[in-house]
Amino acid sequence: MKKQFIISLGTGLLLLLGSIVHAQTAAPKGKDLHALQQSFVDLRFGMFIHFNIPTFMQDDWADPDALPAIFNPTKLNCEQWAQAARSANMSYGCLTTKHHSGFCIWNTKTTDYNVMNSPLKRDVVKEYTDAFRAKGLKVMLYYSILDTHHKLRPGCITKQHIQMIKAQLRELLTQYGEITALIIDGWDAPWSRISYDDVPFEEIYNLIKSIQPNCLVMDLNAAKYPAEGLFYTDIKSYEQGAGQHISTATNRLPALACLPINDAWFWKPYFPSQPVKDPAKLIADDIVPYNKAWCNFILNVAPNREGLIDDNALAALKTIGQSWKNEGAVSPLPAVEAPIISTNLAKKQATAGSWSNDMNIMDFANDDNFRSTWQSNPSVKAPWLEVDLNKEQGFNMITIVEDKPRIKKYRLEYNLNGEWLPLLSSESKGRVNVHRFNRVWGNRIRILIDTYSEPPAIAELGVYNERK
Repeated sequence: MKKQFIISLGTGLLLLLGSIVHAQTAAPKGKDLHALQQSFVDLRFGMFIHFNIPTFMQDDWADPDALPAIFNPTKLNCEQWAQAARSANMSYGCLTTKHHSGFCIWNTKTTDYNVMNSPLKRDVVKEYTDAFRAKGLKVMLYYSILDTHHKLRPGCITKQHIQMIKAQLRELLTQYGEITALIIDGWDAPWSRISYDDVPFEEIYNLIKSIQPNCLVMDLNAAKYPAEGLFYTDIKSYEQGAGQHISTATNRLPALACLPINDAWFWKPYFPSQPVKDPAKLIADDIVPYNKAWCNFILNVAPNREGLIDDNALAALKTIGQSWKNEGAVSPLPAVEAPIISTNLAKKQATAGSWSNDMNIMDFANDDNFRSTWQSNPSVKAPWLEVDLNKEQGFNMITIVEDKPRIKKYRLEYNLNGEWLPLLSSESKGRVNVHRFNRVWGNRIRILIDTYSEPPAIAELGVYNERK
């Protein structure tokens, strides 16, 4: 089958007209973000549903040239999935609308690589959303930015790709009712290598909020960012199978932890005969302790090639529901700094600074790697670090991330027309400090460190121009 994605002139005109209408219409007003985050963690426990082209292959990452003809779940029954979720006292579901190989399981107009060109010829997203809502369950959707079928991968991304993403998200957010959260994958991950600049995060985030302001935007690939801040996500995520584990002792952010009930995300032929994870252990090790730490737990249950959940998984879910009851709201979520969604203007720009340790020079302070640091040499009494923004530009937020809390007091300054001007003075609140202020213009910024407990080590100094 010929591979293509169809963003025709007609579709382009419709998108343009839609943008004009949207610009002329007041954006819908959503609930307070903190209230939405509280509601999310109050859900406690839900069902991840990995069901897509990989279901009919041996690997979780499908062949991007796999034909739609192989997608043929002859007994597809989303009502069975919803009933299984209810039996475990889950409160929501989340379905993989499109995985990394680009196959869409809804009736999309953006590409012919979709379920309507498979033997099934049914909109799985619609059947899922209808079935879960009928059981009183909230609805979330998963969407992959990485799309190997449409060559939406590093070094190949075009404006048409970004238009396709926006068009697909618009379909998902306008055709299937209220979406509690959109869980995004394949973005800014070491294995996808698609940065938040290649596909502009702030544009996509604002598009989602303009359509459904109460829809939480969650990027699964939060591992590289510090656990103390919400970088490019409304909810902090932890994929346990990838070695990401939340600290139940120190977490103060709204969070999500995910795990499959089997040993893979998509169904495998051996699943019916292999024991699933122990229900008692899932309750004791995941649901209960995570809920106490403002962390929602989502358990993946993969339907088989007929479109049904296997008996062993059904039995485990029922056992969970018999032993664990969803008691609703968790304790009040602490105050949370608004998520950082804008491009980091300081990333990999030229730096200067006071004398540093030989292996921790100033270039490591803005290399987009939170595991490397600029560290002041112990003999320096008044350390400073400067970033050249390359040109005069506006900015209204600065973030300072240390490897561990060392800095006590500091000042921030910016340079305009060759003159250094004071921006703010502050005491550190911990490892991550976020400062938002009225927009200023300049071509350089610097931090002057006044007091510290030991030689400062800054992992990332970020500068942002947030849209208001």
